[in-house]
Amino acid sequence: MSFRGRGRGRGGGRSYDEGPPESVVKIGKLMNSCEGDLVLRADNDMVPYFNAPIYLENKQQIGKIDEIFGPINEYMMSVKLMPNMTADSFKRKQPFYINPMKLLPMSRFLPKPPAPKGPKVKRLGGAGGSFRGRGGRGGGRGRGGGRGRGGGRGRGGGGFNRGRR
Repeated sequence: MSFRGRGRGRGGGRSYDEGPPESVVKIGKLMNSCEGDLVLRADNDMVPYFNAPIYLENKQQIGKIDEIFGPINEYMMSVKLMPNMTADSFKRKQPFYINPMKLLPMSRFLPKPPAPKGPKVKRLGGAGGSFRGRGGRGGGRGRGGGRGRGGGRGRGGGGFNRGRR
């Protein structure tokens, strides 16, 4: 039995190596190492994606972002190193880089400002203007129903209470 297209379409596929990016921008400096991971303090005012690759200045990938933490205006991130890298091989305050396509603006994570309050808009009645309005041609839902057959609630309508008021 064949199941075409199952298992790979909705995020179930394998990730692939994108290769080095065309350009890189500075994301932060090394603060410390912890349990084999690097802890970077962000220098960039944009926020990186989770699992975004981290590079040296020469575009050599050293690892991926594992976590982002700290206050929103001075956030930090932990970098899970690749298997052939060790945290002791990097110097304190050494800069690290990221692909600019893997960054999001900070405004995406901040609350949106409230909408400006303006004058209230008057709604005019009329055909289709309200639920209990007169209704347009051919009936409506309110009493009377306009021309033609009335609505189900008005006079002459169908339903269980036909003829009753």
